[in-house]
Amino acid sequence: MSVVDIFFNPDILWRSIPILLRGLANTILLGITAIVLGTLLGLGLAMVRLYAIRPLQLLAIGYTDLMRAMPVLVVLILIYYALPFAGIVLSSFAAAAVALSMVFAAYAAEVFRAGIQSVPKGQFEASAALGLGFWLTMRKVVYPQAMRIVIPPHASNCVSIIKDTSLASVVAMSDLLKQATDAQALFANPTPLIGAALIYVALLWPLVRLTGWLEHRFQRAYIR
Repeated sequence: MSVVDIFFNPDILWRSIPILLRGLANTILLGITAIVLGTLLGLGLAMVRLYAIRPLQLLAIGYTDLMRAMPVLVVLILIYYALPFAGIVLSSFAAAAVALSMVFAAYAAEVFRAGIQSVPKGQFEASAALGLGFWLTMRKVVYPQAMRIVIPPHASNCVSIIKDTSLASVVAMSDLLKQATDAQALFANPTPLIGAALIYVALLWPLVRLTGWLEHRFQRAYIR
């Protein structure tokens, strides 16, 4: 049997496509869920760390440091396998979404904090002089200016978290990687794994290029 028949068997690849596409749909849904929830939680953590009372700031710092230091796989396993001992049972999708969101939020919080702190303090003073309240100042003045700092690294983190969705296969979620391994066992051939790898590249390569373009664009805008 040739290398092509082993790793790039067109018949097996064609028969495994429906299986892989089902996994791709779950991967995309999981990635979007983690990005949305993680972004919202990260923004909240950044605001707490910057403007809350000191005890809450310390809690936010501790959470951010802990999640950034802990591997995503460890967080996922703890949520899926350890929480049931406390009576909390989550589905594989819910466990993966919670784990990825928690970790993503920590990285997002640091990005948002850096972006907000990059806005000159004079902007706050000018807003106060105009009679703008705190939240109106954040929404109308601070957030728009912070976006040029936030968007490139946040986009890069989004790409990373989508790649980390492949870890959900550890808890038997039917993501792209899990479906590929099931198809490999079904057809007794590694071609579905090669197909999954190509799908990941097709999905993520444009996002990687977009991230590079955003970094270049916002860097030039910042220099100007």
